[in-house]
Amino acid sequence: MNPVIQQVTQDIAARSRALRQDYLERMQAQAKLGSSRARMSCGNLAHAIAACGESQKQTLMDFTRVNVAIISAYNDMLSAHQPYQHYPLQIQQHLAALGHSAQVAGGVPAMCDGVTQGQSGMDLSLYSRDLIAQSTALGLSHQGFDACLLLGVCDKIAPGQLMGALSFGHLPTTFVPSGPMPTGISNEQKTQIRQQYAAGEIDQDALQAMENRAYHGVGTCTFYGTANTNQLVFEAMGLMLPGSAFVPVNSALRDMLTEHIAGHMVKIARGSGDYRPLYQVLDERALVNGLVALMASGGSTNHTLHMIAIARAAGFILNWDDFAKLAAVTPQLSCMYPNGPADINAFEQAGAVPSLLRLLAQRELLHLDAMGVYGPLSESLRLPYLQEGELAWRPADVSCNPQVIAADGEAFAPNGGLQLLQGNLGRAVIKASAVAPQHQYVRAPAKVFDCQHQVADAYQRGELNRDLVIVVRYNGPAANGMPELHKLMPILANLQKCGHQVALVTDGRLSGASGKIPAALHLSPETAKGGALAKLRDGDMIELDIARGVLRCLSTEAQLSARESLGDSKTAQHVGVGRELFNPFRQLVSDAERGACVLFD
Repeated sequence: MNPVIQQVTQDIAARSRALRQDYLERMQAQAKLGSSRARMSCGNLAHAIAACGESQKQTLMDFTRVNVAIISAYNDMLSAHQPYQHYPLQIQQHLAALGHSAQVAGGVPAMCDGVTQGQSGMDLSLYSRDLIAQSTALGLSHQGFDACLLLGVCDKIAPGQLMGALSFGHLPTTFVPSGPMPTGISNEQKTQIRQQYAAGEIDQDALQAMENRAYHGVGTCTFYGTANTNQLVFEAMGLMLPGSAFVPVNSALRDMLTEHIAGHMVKIARGSGDYRPLYQVLDERALVNGLVALMASGGSTNHTLHMIAIARAAGFILNWDDFAKLAAVTPQLSCMYPNGPADINAFEQAGAVPSLLRLLAQRELLHLDAMGVYGPLSESLRLPYLQEGELAWRPADVSCNPQVIAADGEAFAPNGGLQLLQGNLGRAVIKASAVAPQHQYVRAPAKVFDCQHQVADAYQRGELNRDLVIVVRYNGPAANGMPELHKLMPILANLQKCGHQVALVTDGRLSGASGKIPAALHLSPETAKGGALAKLRDGDMIELDIARGVLRCLSTEAQLSARESLGDSKTAQHVGVGRELFNPFRQLVSDAERGACVLFD
């Protein structure tokens, strides 16, 4: 195995030893208690089965039978989660045929950043992850379960479900994906029309028509943003069936996979002889495998937050230095929008996650002995298919499309898609995989704003037509919930297209969609907690250098320290659309490098 992969894994284990041991002892103590249904009083159990049919009641009162909890993110507004409407019944019917049972233990909120981008509700988006973790734990707190299926896909939803499930890590637990929507218009068309609208070249009706063709059916969005990064990374971590992440929505193969994983949970439940609880699956090897897959695929910057929070829920301390070390030795082996023109359906057709993992295994960049829900990773580099109506598996092979998944011995870039930047402004992450070489170094004067709407107004006034670094401050976790700043991308892309050297520096987020603009994100410490962006002024020279991992203001330390902190504290954004209910979150939330989390100190 690559020595850097080994060292990072050892470093994570060493710094986490006490925390992880405490977590393991808690999970082992819960496991030793045995069946939670068997420990219920008669009244408890009667309440838990009151709504069931007579046959299911008998199954649930037989404590040798397995009862699987379903935690669902279903709602019929969001395309990725609408397919989950009928999953519980399908799972229940399949398990009933096997002599076991399943119950919907609870639902979790499922909000979409695509709906709330640029709107007030976006201020609640990141906070929703920890609320989802709490909601998952509440559902499982009824304790009548022997295993758990997580029905969730998108940005904060799947990470939150996993964090909540880790508090019940003695239960075997897995994700059940829903699959991507069919391909709509090309990503080049989508980007072009958005840029034309930002420049005033087309009207809103034309923009709306394009957006409706891009997002046009059920399933996940097809670009490689946070939702699809969740699916790829969690499959690499062994948290779902091999090859299942991107099987098309509502297909016969998808239905077979859903039933297969439901039946598999019976095989790995406590007392089965192959007990495989979540706390054993999610160890330091699984974490590193997920991070390596993140780097190799050019995944979402949001995972520099989510993976840290997930790790903490499992008793591990992860930091951005770990990300940087892994990125340095992990080549980029897949190319999907915004890193290239292909979408997630093209990735599935090229060989999907197993083919990507096969390339990483060839380079000795994976812990192949990591034990996933379905077995060791070494035995999981397989793709599912239907053979005469039955589920079958074949080994992952060479890429079917080397423009999407690299050919053997090839790579799209020598290093991983995410990089760490640091200097006198703090520490930030950047998605470098889509940034052209000529744009990976920017030295330009700052233009300082307190929100993305101010940037849009300045652009419309013609004030940004030059080389510059757009600074958007007071958009961190404590200031206003760290909203995504997607309104900036068409604007900055237009400026870059005009020949200007431009970059973005912010303590806010951009998920997987920062694209070709060099964007230093998640700057920590954030402005609202004393970060250096509060001292910046228009005209300060900023240097951003991806190759050297540098982000700094060229003003002297004396000049910066002598200045008063300026900017909008965002108190006006703390009320309205429910934001006042999340004041405790703003008080408790950690900085970005600690996962922007409210659940752990």
